[in-house]
Amino acid sequence: MVIRYNVPPPQSIQQVPRRQSRGGCGCCLTTLLLGVLLVAGGVLLAMFLLVADGRTNVLVLGVDRRPEEGYAARADAIMIITGDPALPALGLFSVPRDLYLPIPGRGENRINTAHFFGELEQTGTGPLRTMQVIQDTMAVPLHGWVRIDFDGFRAVIDSVGGIDMDVEAVIVDDAYPTEDYGTMRIEIPAGLQHMDGEQALQYARTRHSSSDLKRAERQQKVALALVQQAIRPANWVRLPQVVKTIRQAVDYDVSVLSGLRLGLAIVRVGPEDAERLVIGQDMVTPYTTPGGAAVLLPNWDRIQRAVDPFFALQ
Repeated sequence: MVIRYNVPPPQSIQQVPRRQSRGGCGCCLTTLLLGVLLVAGGVLLAMFLLVADGRTNVLVLGVDRRPEEGYAARADAIMIITGDPALPALGLFSVPRDLYLPIPGRGENRINTAHFFGELEQTGTGPLRTMQVIQDTMAVPLHGWVRIDFDGFRAVIDSVGGIDMDVEAVIVDDAYPTEDYGTMRIEIPAGLQHMDGEQALQYARTRHSSSDLKRAERQQKVALALVQQAIRPANWVRLPQVVKTIRQAVDYDVSVLSGLRLGLAIVRVGPEDAERLVIGQDMVTPYTTPGGAAVLLPNWDRIQRAVDPFFALQ
């Protein structure tokens, strides 16, 4: 019997390389663990930033602009999207375009003229002027803006495959404004309707069969239906085209962080559970200006009593 246990193995089979190999795996494992910790830390930091800053409020303007015109146009829709992913909270607040209040440098006028005067003075400042008016009169802090015209609105609705709207009552408008400054008759049946971009625009714009305040309510319903349609799993295949359409058809100045925080609020709350607030009849007084314009005088006490809790300003 030959016993070789005490005989050093040949150099070619020394175990040193194997020990080095074990040490190397340890280094790789340590590096991997550090990488995982860094990524996890980054995710936690990002989540902290998303939920730590309170509400994010973004102004959305629908502009009465024709394709051949510049942006010196009035705002047909004025809406604020508010979200707080920490609570969570999600809401839409609409301001009627005929609300009569001070426009910086222009005196008393409809709020929808703030965008027009801003663009008239310096291109690109219409949304900022409207933000200034809202912040000055209602004390609502705003963190960005989105602006869309008629063509952009139609394109975005069509990019998600249309929207489903539950029309409460038949809508008939014998003087719906056309883009060549004429009028036409439209009729929207009651009940559940699947609308393309053009039909959704008509539903959101018409007001001759109802008030401007009712129109603001419909605009909120359209906005929520659009979000609902966009986030349906069956529509995720459309997202690249939706993003492309938004980049081409929508103007905006919203930071990445604000966009992420609103997106997280939408995911946590869901469009169907979003709160909605419109400046209503009990918050305004109809008034005819010396020039013959029909406007709405704000009752600031009542408006602020509704706005403050909605945006958690108190």
